[in-house]
Amino acid sequence: MTTPDTFHGWVSHSPTTPLTLTTFTPKPFTETDIEIRITHCGICGTDVHTLRSGWGPTDYPCVVGHEIIGIVTRVGREASFPPNSPSALQIGDRVGIGAQCHSCFEPTCDACTSNQESYCPQIVSTYNSRWYLRETKRRGGEKTYGGFARTWRGPADFVFKIPDALPSAQAAPLLCAGVTMFTPLRKYGAGKGRAVGIVGIGGLGHLGVMFAKALGCESVVGISRTGGKEAEVRALGADGFIATAETGWERKWSRSLDLIICTVDGDDMPLEGYLKLLKMDGTFVQVGAPEKPLPRLMAWALIQKGVKVTGSNIGSREDISEMLRVAAEKQVLPWVESRPMEEVNATLKDMEAGKARFRYVLENAEKESRL
Repeated sequence: MTTPDTFHGWVSHSPTTPLTLTTFTPKPFTETDIEIRITHCGICGTDVHTLRSGWGPTDYPCVVGHEIIGIVTRVGREASFPPNSPSALQIGDRVGIGAQCHSCFEPTCDACTSNQESYCPQIVSTYNSRWYLRETKRRGGEKTYGGFARTWRGPADFVFKIPDALPSAQAAPLLCAGVTMFTPLRKYGAGKGRAVGIVGIGGLGHLGVMFAKALGCESVVGISRTGGKEAEVRALGADGFIATAETGWERKWSRSLDLIICTVDGDDMPLEGYLKLLKMDGTFVQVGAPEKPLPRLMAWALIQKGVKVTGSNIGSREDISEMLRVAAEKQVLPWVESRPMEEVNATLKDMEAGKARFRYVLENAEKESRL
């Protein structure tokens, strides 16, 4: 085990103070680790929730960012890689890390042994978490730090080679937003002959529309509060659009959708109205994670058509590999606006103000020479 190094990143020290460029200490490098020079990092809603301690107290100091793209600079001799990856990653490879960077991989873990690592009870988040210790079978090691930085270090198990067909700025949001939408679409049968609705057209939702079309769905419908995003939703490839502020939308679109993926995190969303859009045995999947409880629901909303209400958490390593393959093959490229990493505080404010169309990606000053 080597002596810990000093890394540089944009560090948060409290819910109310701006991020500052300073040093932090990563986990010590071990032979199962990989290290990358970060070139790009997308901004996710999770970053905002974490910075302001919206889901609970954040473990400050904290470096957020979990849509990371970078270049491999160091590989441990015992590093293992995700399923469907090359036999080994090499120094100079372009790779990505998403919202999860490790899990327990214990033989008694039903999540890890069934290739559903994102449901591991010892899931290690890419930031604001603690590394899993096999000797104690729990998290309690050094703190994890994310991608608003110049360097990332951690186990290689969740590090993915990026296909050449995906530019780095567009690839970054795929590592979290992309797989968050792709996984439930894939799991619940999005494809030929299926009608899918996407609630909330933002960083997550716009990718839901694009992946639903890429998977061959017969009908993809964007669902938003007002009609302000209809032109953009149709430009993304949607076949229909619902504005829930308009009278009669539940009746007009009743029993028209097989599957709904909901990205919004408002506690006042018309949940029962959304369920009216589902066909018999339809499925409603919540992926947005509000800081407040979801709306109350009458039992008849479930009973009358046998609909299912469930949730989905990012995706497994196999999901991420397949998502990257589909994105490269079908050219599913997120709509992004790139900004220098140095403008992180202003960009976070713009994101909270809803100005993103549809994802901000931060770039470190040194550009990749081959892209």
